Amino acid sequence: MRAAFLHSAEMEKYHYPPQCPFKTERAAMTRTLLVSMGSYMTDGTAEVPPAPATRTELEQFHAPAYLDALRRATDGKITPNDLFLGLGGDETPIFPGLYEYVSLAAGASIAGARMLLSSAATYAFNPSGGLHHAYPDKAGGFCYVNDIVLACKELAHAGKKVFCLDLDAHHGNGTQFAFYHDPRVLTISFHESGKTLYPWSGFENEIGVGAGTGYNVNIPFPPGADDAAYEYAFRQIIPPLLGWYAPDTIVLELGMDVLAGDPLTHLRLSNNAFADILLDLMEAGKPMLVTGGGGYNPEATARGWALAWRILCGLETDDSGQIGLGGTFLGSNEWGSGLREMRVYTRQDEREQIMQSVQTSVETIKKTVFALHRI
Repeated sequence: MRAAFLHSAEMEKYHYPPQCPFKTERAAMTRTLLVSMGSYMTDGTAEVPPAPATRTELEQFHAPAYLDALRRATDGKITPNDLFLGLGGDETPIFPGLYEYVSLAAGASIAGARMLLSSAATYAFNPSGGLHHAYPDKAGGFCYVNDIVLACKELAHAGKKVFCLDLDAHHGNGTQFAFYHDPRVLTISFHESGKTLYPWSGFENEIGVGAGTGYNVNIPFPPGADDAAYEYAFRQIIPPLLGWYAPDTIVLELGMDVLAGDPLTHLRLSNNAFADILLDLMEAGKPMLVTGGGGYNPEATARGWALAWRILCGLETDDSGQIGLGGTFLGSNEWGSGLREMRVYTRQDEREQIMQSVQTSVETIKKTVFALHRI
């Protein structure tokens, strides 16, 4: 199989509270959009309904006492101590079916990793995944169970070298924590700077410790960064790391909260940047697990993920040639010309400041991580 879309009707039963900006409905919206285009299932693809992650599987990263509390809170038995576990806050609300939903989301990423290991699929896509803020014993940032970590551990335990690239606007702090000492997983996070965005971490000097020194890379972007800044950093950092590390598999988080107009973040990308990056990564010829992540404009998020799926299926291979000022530049996220958005262009003076900041971050990584590994 070329590509597996990990989703089921069961996953559509669960919803965060209406006032919460995190919408589980985005995965179903992506599927519906693809079906309407006639490009959901094609030759060599399949929808794969995931099984929930088992307790044993969840305990590969999460503390038993934390999972007990998560299960209990889902059943309405909340205690004051649960707040210290991150359960019940504005960004981690308790809702009916919470435990069941996050178990399914985690199970989907684990299933995707196993499909790669067995060569059942070259690419696996879990739009409900990418819950990268969860720690072993604490929830945060709409994340309760860290499916990225569980999938990477599944691959690493099988003896695979894992290249984990997180493109969400928020720093993947839970994922970084999991592998900060571990050279079996090279973790790279491109994100809005922790100076301006939760979780207030992910700086260039966070490069790992002990055996993991040099196996954790952060590129923080200033507010306003656009496609050009993102793609510059990608070209400077990712190909050299791929060539040096020579991974067996790639795990890619596609958080769509980097898109211009997202209500919770301050970057100004179009989904073309993700499309270009995904096409470049596929040229490496490695099996790849792709997950969702952030994205608080549901329509724009579904459009971006639908574009990613079409690329994984080989249905979209290059830029559509759209140029000029997009709707996001004009203050609207409505765009009716296919899945690719118009690129957003930044004022010259602002772009120069942004690029100077990004270039400084890139040079810092070259002087530390690259120098350490003689890249």
